[in-house]
Amino acid sequence: MQINIKTSKANQSVVSSLTSKLPTGAKENVIARIALAYSLQLNKKFSKSEFNQYDSKGKEYKDHVLFDEKHRDYYIALVCQHYGIYKTDENIPKYIKLHIDFGLEQMDNLFSNSNNYTFFDFLTSHLDKGISSLQSITVNLEAVKNQNQNIEKSYFSEPIKITVGKSLKTKEAIVLGFNNTSLYNNSHIAVAGSSGTGKTQFALELLKQISDKSNHHVNFIYLDFKGLKEDDLKQMQPFFDKTKANFIDAPNTPFPVNPLSFIDGINETNKQMGIDKFVDIICKYSNIGIKQRGTLRTATMEAFLDKKAGQYPSFSEINEVLLNLVGEKRDTLTEIIDELSRYNIFEEDKESHLFLNQNTYLSLSGDLSNSVRFTSLFLIINYIYNTFMNMENSATNGNFKGMRYILLIDEAHVIFKEKKYQDIIEKILREIRSKGVSVVLLSQGIEEFNQPNFDFSSMCEMSFLLDTKDKTNTNLINKFLGYSKTEGIKAARSLEKIQKGQGISNIKEYTKAELFELRQFYQNQYE
Repeated sequence: MQINIKTSKANQSVVSSLTSKLPTGAKENVIARIALAYSLQLNKKFSKSEFNQYDSKGKEYKDHVLFDEKHRDYYIALVCQHYGIYKTDENIPKYIKLHIDFGLEQMDNLFSNSNNYTFFDFLTSHLDKGISSLQSITVNLEAVKNQNQNIEKSYFSEPIKITVGKSLKTKEAIVLGFNNTSLYNNSHIAVAGSSGTGKTQFALELLKQISDKSNHHVNFIYLDFKGLKEDDLKQMQPFFDKTKANFIDAPNTPFPVNPLSFIDGINETNKQMGIDKFVDIICKYSNIGIKQRGTLRTATMEAFLDKKAGQYPSFSEINEVLLNLVGEKRDTLTEIIDELSRYNIFEEDKESHLFLNQNTYLSLSGDLSNSVRFTSLFLIINYIYNTFMNMENSATNGNFKGMRYILLIDEAHVIFKEKKYQDIIEKILREIRSKGVSVVLLSQGIEEFNQPNFDFSSMCEMSFLLDTKDKTNTNLINKFLGYSKTEGIKAARSLEKIQKGQGISNIKEYTKAELFELRQFYQNQYE
């Protein structure tokens, strides 16, 4: 793809004027490159409707003049990163022209309005801004295409009615229409309750019933990244037995999926995009800088070269290539990849394609470093998200949405603490429901759901509030449960009397703000 452009007629003189401010002997292609980078740094984004915003009657730049061979890929990568597109996108030349013209305009205004402002001042100021922006990685959260995905997951489109508790007054059972689209727009569930209030036992009962009522067509994964202690494991064994759930105690038991297997290993374009996303996840959730991103990408690409179509490298293989690339130099990147490799957290099982057709409880040991735990967690979440997003939407039978899977995240307030963790959860909540997947979020308080950039409870049609530190905050309660002011007053009175194992909810099958007894797994494990 050749990138031959002409600036606008108005900017032809601007090129000469700004070039004169550079050190003697500087060529006019230098100012074009600076204008492009400056425009991108201003975070200006053009839509396709703006492609004809500038004429092409000004300064002409041929491809080999505009970008010398040594730095050409770098500038193209800047544009691709800015727009979330691949390097073969046919619109790249148009974006480059637009940004050069826009950057020239902005720079001309800057220098025209300040006679004492030198080019040295400009470069010093904006180099500082650019360097500071290198401290974080922006991850493209869109699912990448995998045309060769051979994983299938059936769905259950009959009514799934689950008993969530019973009335304190009448002792009548409260039955939730989990997949009833005439009552709920999605099947996402938010549960808030302090430690020891019965939150976990309530969640286990939900999973057990959904599995039973769907004739075991709807499977689940329970993500526990605080890790189960030995005593906790004994208490959980009846749940594992009842639901036939596989208990994975990472790193003692490897997770039976290679997290790179969401990548299309055959189609080259899709493969490149998948590798980019894998690398970005490693860098972002391990707090690795952008300078090391290129090294990891090169190592991952080289590890793929030895694989047949449809096969994927392991972390050990990527680690081996990475160490050969960096030599004796060791840094945070080599440490995290070495740790992921050494602990063998992931293992490509021969039957890994069956993973989503089984029930899984994943316990990530608290002995692992935070970088490894969070990186592993989001690699798994991305695998689940990307795999389902490459499936057909589940059908709706009458008023009942076809359901495939439950993604339960325990201690979700840990994820809510940082925006970089929030983004992918928000993305999943918005999109994955069409695939018949329910997200269940367990957190210790209401406030954690309501973040400055996004209220996660707003995407959960069904919310349950147990005893919590937030129970006197009427505004938060109303937001979490979607209550009116009148209902909020009633809720506050109910919460004054709340006991362990009790809660209030916004479900349509029960009176709002009225306390009820939540169904607990340990009380019903022998049914």
